[in-house]
Amino acid sequence: MSKDSLPEIGFLRLKQIIGDAKAHPKIPPLIPISRSAWYAGIKSGRYPKPIKLSQRTAVWHLKDIINFIERAR
Repeated sequence: MSKDSLPEIGFLRLKQIIGDAKAHPKIPPLIPISRSAWYAGIKSGRYPKPIKLSQRTAVWHLKDIINFIERAR
């Protein structure tokens, strides 16, 4: 999934951000890092904080992820 194929507004789940090679069809990463590295980056302030929808469900604003990708380039 490329940044250009994303909608203009919405939310992303973690698998949409870091990808999932085991999914059918496979989900390519926007940010190719591990789950543990992603959460370590959130804790350190490098990556955007999630929005908790429930105890086990977190999402990220699409605009926050796109802004992060653009700043990292």
